[in-house]
Amino acid sequence: MGYRVAVVGATGNVGREMMNILEELKFPVDKMHAIASRKSIGVEVDFGPHRIKCEDLEQFDFSTVDIVLMSAGGSISKVWSPKIGAAGPIVIDNSSAFRMDPDVPLIVPEVNPDDVSYAHKKNIIANPNCSTAQLVVALKPLHDAAKIKRVVVSTYQSVSGAGKEGMDELWDQTKGIFVLGPSEPKKFPKQIAFNVIPFIGSFNDDGYTDEEAKMWNEVHKMIDPDIALTVTCVRVPVMVGHSECVNIEFHNALDDDDAREILRDAPGVMVIDSRDDKGYITPKEAQGEHAVFVSRIRNDPTVKHGLNLWVVSDNLRKGAALNAVQIAELLHERGLIHRELA
Repeated sequence: MGYRVAVVGATGNVGREMMNILEELKFPVDKMHAIASRKSIGVEVDFGPHRIKCEDLEQFDFSTVDIVLMSAGGSISKVWSPKIGAAGPIVIDNSSAFRMDPDVPLIVPEVNPDDVSYAHKKNIIANPNCSTAQLVVALKPLHDAAKIKRVVVSTYQSVSGAGKEGMDELWDQTKGIFVLGPSEPKKFPKQIAFNVIPFIGSFNDDGYTDEEAKMWNEVHKMIDPDIALTVTCVRVPVMVGHSECVNIEFHNALDDDDAREILRDAPGVMVIDSRDDKGYITPKEAQGEHAVFVSRIRNDPTVKHGLNLWVVSDNLRKGAALNAVQIAELLHERGLIHRELA
């Protein structure tokens, strides 16, 4: 028993990771289709032990599949996700195109699984932004325990969040500094190698970037619109893995020992927190892992009820591909994929 599955954007970093995780988690796939743009027709990608040739997005008949994992960018998703949903399958969309649509659930399964109940309004489910996904996994159990009043977040986001071009630019600039001579930035506005860039996305009129606004808008939709949240997003010269420094102020008392125990019991969270020089997780160690790692849990003495956390996760996994596959698992568990094959 399995499903007919299509991955749109199968040649990209996240698309390939989606196919890897579908196989890794043994999601019940009866037939897999790799979908890409016309220039990628015939390109082969891996699905478990199989090599699959990419098919053309514009020619593919989506009425022949049950579920579609979409990772082809917002502009493509805006056009194609409604068309695909209207053809029958449920679309799990990794772009920002439908995240704030009131008729489209925005889901992290550990946080708001019941929102999947209205997925069939448009047959589209939105995946949150990569930096938001790991944040809400850590915030939700603490909010349930003591009700969050305010959050201040500074992110340290890897270049893989900007796709293959971002990873290539870091690699090329690093080689250039040591071997080939300097190269001009193309993907990023300034040199990323041996540097940090306090700017991701594009500026809004208020001086914040759209990347920063995504985080508070998505937290409000998934957890609680009354949480006050301010963000600074920073690109750092790390290949894979986003890190976040998170300061939380609560309405009710919650000390670091209680928070540590709550997070240890929380789904999707792994606490690595001992007070020595190796008692925390870095993005390098989180690479390839499924968990959201929380370290450096400590009281904030500057407010009545406050904590500081260090939150790290593989942005290509929990921040994108893994969360999409976990949504597919949630749909399967609740019997919401209606065209199952024997």
